[in-house]
Amino acid sequence: MRPVTIVGGGLAGCEAAWQLAARGIEVTILEQKPAKRTPAQIGNGLAELVCSNSMRGAALSNAVGLLKEELRRAGSLVIEIADRTRVPAGGALAVDRERFSAEMTATIGAEPRIRVIVQEVTSIPEMRPVILATGPLTGDALAADLAKVVGTEHLAYYDAIAPIVAADSIDWTKVWRQSRYDKGDEGDEAAYVNCPFDEAGYRAFVADIVQAEKVPARAFEEVHYFEGCLPVEVMAERGEMTLAFGPMKPVGLVDPRTGARPFAVVQLRPEDSAATAYNLVGFQTRMTYGEQKRVLSTIPGLGEAEFLRFGSVHRNTFLDAPVLLDEAMQLRTAPGVFVAGQLSGVEGYVESAAGGFLCALFLARRMRELPFLPPPETTALGGIRAHLARSVPRYQPSNITWAHLPPLDDRRLKKRERYEAMAQRALRDLRDWLGRQ
Repeated sequence: MRPVTIVGGGLAGCEAAWQLAARGIEVTILEQKPAKRTPAQIGNGLAELVCSNSMRGAALSNAVGLLKEELRRAGSLVIEIADRTRVPAGGALAVDRERFSAEMTATIGAEPRIRVIVQEVTSIPEMRPVILATGPLTGDALAADLAKVVGTEHLAYYDAIAPIVAADSIDWTKVWRQSRYDKGDEGDEAAYVNCPFDEAGYRAFVADIVQAEKVPARAFEEVHYFEGCLPVEVMAERGEMTLAFGPMKPVGLVDPRTGARPFAVVQLRPEDSAATAYNLVGFQTRMTYGEQKRVLSTIPGLGEAEFLRFGSVHRNTFLDAPVLLDEAMQLRTAPGVFVAGQLSGVEGYVESAAGGFLCALFLARRMRELPFLPPPETTALGGIRAHLARSVPRYQPSNITWAHLPPLDDRRLKKRERYEAMAQRALRDLRDWLGRQ
């Protein structure tokens, strides 16, 4: 059986390689690190998480929680290692980034059917089949070559990275630990740290964000932000109360010192198992470094904060999937060229891993000349496929949502009950589908 070449050693590339190897197929991963890095990367390992350490909600009443559970039951390497390297995060699955990448690198390196070659790829390799899994920061040369092949302009927008502060630089007398609605943790073991604002402080903070100096986009690039990862200043510019109903919403939180809910909060989430560092949840930003230090230091509890990493902005490149990809995630204009992960038009860590998983399964069946067997539409994995195939006037990436799955007919159920019922339906259908693989 022919070997498969995978370009990119991120979540999608590693997941695809692992699934192909598990099915007896030889794989070569072409990864440019450590010879070259994108602007957002700092490590040398595979599957580096650059935007956040959170894989979002873990509960089955959450669509991404269902997707994680489906991948877990299907033998996903990404979810297995995420489970092993998780850090406290309330109702979410968050990981220690360095441990996650190290374990992924070691596991992939120990698999005899997978070979990793350090090589920058500037054009689509001639070997077939090939999976392009170069992620949101696909290099300019490769992106230009890909654009020629598909016959259309690829789209670009910006994601913003949230800042990180050292735990020992937080003024713990001004903050408290609590997950929303006390979900997942109790007392001093609660995952999130809350920095409270009164109304006057909040309004002054928002004004500061709006007035702060920002890093401008390059003149030849148009900015298309993903709505699920907006920079904090973009939200602030949409209205004074936007942040109070977004990442700074105080619902489900009570300040133990006052017994009341604050007007607004900034939440901090642990970056590592030992909780030596925290990221500012939802505070992706394109403010200049100096302005970040000035503005974010006005957050209660962060007056003397040591910023281990400031926020930054990076480009995201993706394809118009409904037009360019067939049902098996293969380029219609280039047989043998498959696309997985964020480059294919999904958004999010778990969704990228799911894309790599599906791409590998589809390719493995095709190489064995077996009929195409997509996941049921009632599953979250099926929802990933449904989104990639959804024809809209202007395609944009999306995290998995319940809207990607067919609804239940029983409207007597409350929302949470309905979602949980949809999750149970999905897991039953997933079991049957896996049994037919």
